[in-house]
Amino acid sequence: MQRPQATEHNPYFLRYISLVPDGNYFELLQQNTDEVNAAFGNLSEAAQNYSYEPGKWTPKQMLMHLMDTERGMSYRALVAARGDNEQLIQTLDEDLYASNAIVNNRSMEDLLEEFNAIRITIRKLFEGLNDDQSTWTANVVNGRVSARALGYMMIGHAIHHLNVLKERYL
Repeated sequence: MQRPQATEHNPYFLRYISLVPDGNYFELLQQNTDEVNAAFGNLSEAAQNYSYEPGKWTPKQMLMHLMDTERGMSYRALVAARGDNEQLIQTLDEDLYASNAIVNNRSMEDLLEEFNAIRITIRKLFEGLNDDQSTWTANVVNGRVSARALGYMMIGHAIHHLNVLKERYL
């Protein structure tokens, strides 16, 4: 799957897409999955529930945010790839989702197992698309977005949060 063109997404999302290095999308997705597993899986139990500032997410909450976001993005990619480009898709309220996701009682191992399951379904979704379908767009409230742009955004969004984890928590 090719890198998306600038016309395939809202310019705001270039902040994530630009973080994704050049290369084979599926290899990059697997490499990113491995990096997320290593970074979050190697945190001590105390660090998993640590917040560097009041109102900031803990690493467990950050990982759940990645999962919630990727579920939403993969739904948008499915809508785009199936040619359903008329319905208006709302965005997710990340703070609402984070406040309603209870993660403190879950182990990091359990959360990572769920993350990996989500990544498997993302891989399968994109493996099933041909080049043409990957360029089809969905109608999201903040603009039209192609399936492949969403695929790259998922990797870039995870890279962004890995950078935050390294800068603020490690």
